[in-house]
Amino acid sequence: MANVNGTEINLTPTAGMRAEAERYRAWKADGRPGGTDVAATRASQILSGDELSADTVITMRAWFARHEVDKAGQGFSPGEDGYPSPGRVAWAAWGGDPGQTWSNGKGAAIEKAREDRSAVISLSADTTPMVQQLRDLNREPLRRVASFDAAAVEPESRSLEFSFSSEAPVARWFGDEVLSHAAGSVDLSRLNDGAPLLWNHNPDQVLGVVERGWIDEDKKRGMVSVRFSRSPFAEEKLADIRDGILRNVSVGYSISEADQSREGSIVATSWQPHEVSVVSIAADASIGIGRKLEPNPAAPAATSTPTPNPPVEETLNFDEVRAQAAADERARVASITALTRQHSADDLAQGLIESGATEAAAMRQVLDTLASRAKQPATAKTAAAQPIASGGSADIGLSDKEARTFSFVKAIRAMAYPSDRAMQEAASFEREVSDATAQTMGMTRDGFHVPHDVLRRDLTVGTATAAGDLVFTDARPGSFIELLRNRLALSTLGVQTLTGLQGPVAIPKQLTGATAYWVAEKGEPTESNPTVGQVNMTPKTLGAFTEFSRRLMLQSSIDVETMVRNELSTVMALGIDRAALYGLGSNSQPQGLKLVTGINTEDFAADSPTYAELVSMETKVNADNADIGAMSYLTNSTRYGAFKTTSKVGSEAQFVLEPGGTVNGYPVVRSNQVEAGDVFFGVWNAMIMGMWGSLTLQVNPYALDKSGGVRVTAFQDVDVAVRYAECFTRGNNTL
Repeated sequence: MANVNGTEINLTPTAGMRAEAERYRAWKADGRPGGTDVAATRASQILSGDELSADTVITMRAWFARHEVDKAGQGFSPGEDGYPSPGRVAWAAWGGDPGQTWSNGKGAAIEKAREDRSAVISLSADTTPMVQQLRDLNREPLRRVASFDAAAVEPESRSLEFSFSSEAPVARWFGDEVLSHAAGSVDLSRLNDGAPLLWNHNPDQVLGVVERGWIDEDKKRGMVSVRFSRSPFAEEKLADIRDGILRNVSVGYSISEADQSREGSIVATSWQPHEVSVVSIAADASIGIGRKLEPNPAAPAATSTPTPNPPVEETLNFDEVRAQAAADERARVASITALTRQHSADDLAQGLIESGATEAAAMRQVLDTLASRAKQPATAKTAAAQPIASGGSADIGLSDKEARTFSFVKAIRAMAYPSDRAMQEAASFEREVSDATAQTMGMTRDGFHVPHDVLRRDLTVGTATAAGDLVFTDARPGSFIELLRNRLALSTLGVQTLTGLQGPVAIPKQLTGATAYWVAEKGEPTESNPTVGQVNMTPKTLGAFTEFSRRLMLQSSIDVETMVRNELSTVMALGIDRAALYGLGSNSQPQGLKLVTGINTEDFAADSPTYAELVSMETKVNADNADIGAMSYLTNSTRYGAFKTTSKVGSEAQFVLEPGGTVNGYPVVRSNQVEAGDVFFGVWNAMIMGMWGSLTLQVNPYALDKSGGVRVTAFQDVDVAVRYAECFTRGNNTL
């Protein structure tokens, strides 16, 4: 039985919930899409038979409330086409209908128990539960700052003993807060386990260590003995303390339990100090290094002594602060909710909101998640297959088998011969996939829409479990002989791909930082503010057409299917790949890496770059502080061959291209997409490739009416952007 503020509540999942979680496991074993990693964890918790935590139950109730709309979707109920839909699979992971009923009932009981407690310890006229207020308080570490008189510090001593806390009230947004120093109220385990002595609560600026912490119960003070480090930084601060320049000490702490006093203050009856800091602003002037102990620090007299510079927090209008904080929080929640809904990442919303993430941090998390989802196998996709209003992933959750089953030839036949019933029936699966893709993307259902689930397999040639098993390599009589094409340049370099975009995309980017200034005594630094810009992406349409004979379209062999798939998808992929490197940024083209403003350059003295020149390419990225990820070289086959025969130093038999295909330890990728003479080096995940919609096929059966041929045109909207131009260097002897 879980204890919620003294109320015993049974939070053990029911048999019905466990049956639903088992159903989820079975569906996932069959390769059904639906459910995130959080859903998988929730199913495991339900199946464990252990009690769930109160916070987990509240989370479940909120999840069911958000996803109630999924029950109206196609395939949610048995007997409907597409059953079980991704939404139904996820619903089972959380316990299904039994889980919804159970979490609603248990959640109400939990909140009632918390409200009952808050009725006794409400902080003010507001009726906000204390549990929520304590959660708000502990979202960031609480701190109390105290002034101290350093006159008593021994000139040569490195160990100091002083008070770090008292029962003097300190103003918070809800009213006055008092830290109880009664027996058992203060958990000193962290202080007595070598807690740090910090500068301004910065964990990266350690001044020393807390050797011992204790409570003076007679005088109601928290006491510590600290020892300063011998580091130059700590020596500097210790000298300022001895000279009386630094006059304040602060404690960082968290509150576990609180109660309301008769005077209306909130008394923390269970709290824990985490660290002690030397700081610059005082709030509790009754404690600190060298401060005399008053007989009754909780009394008004203990806080009546005026301080030379009263803290700003004591003069604030807390009603206004509270109202503004509430308004800011509502705006933050609304912004994050809209952002995650726009990008079909609703499963991220609650975690981002509860963690206190800023809007900028939420944007980064959503973009990173979209990029990682694009790299996952289709069976791991989430509810992206569900209909959405404003765009989503161009994956619809096809299994590997379904992706292999999708036939370009059948789709083309169906469009070329719309009155042929047999061809329409043969392409029924392809039509369903196309419709699902259009619905997911919010696109007009014109032509055939090919989801990325299918294209990902087509472009992973060489992997037997992906598209490799579709590409014939033997020379059987009658097989098609494929054109020798360039190998894709960017597919193995880690370029981030964002799929399912709708409308222009603007990614926030900090352009400049604030500036630090040296100032004279009583002087003021010059104001400087960081500037923020955007990396913008707008869709550019790539189109290509090819023509097939009527007899070819009537063939049904796997070789014909493979040839058609490769002809369409590979040509488009190569066009996008090359534009990412050499697009003009005009004439409806993306701007390629070569023309990005600010990219580093290296001028090779000769046709074949020397080892020193290649290392210089790396150095330029490092010098810009842009070595923020895995880095690789990219060049063409001619340059790659030259690397094999160019010595590193003099005539020694050590060549630029090292064993394992690296240069100075960095991988080298070769592709004839790269123009003659070029070598690129960089952090390739700093490049973003955005994809709008899906690959769309349009068939014109009349363009070649005299020969009976069929013209197939493919379209894909795409753009390319670079987060930081400094992450890349382009080397060439003709720069």
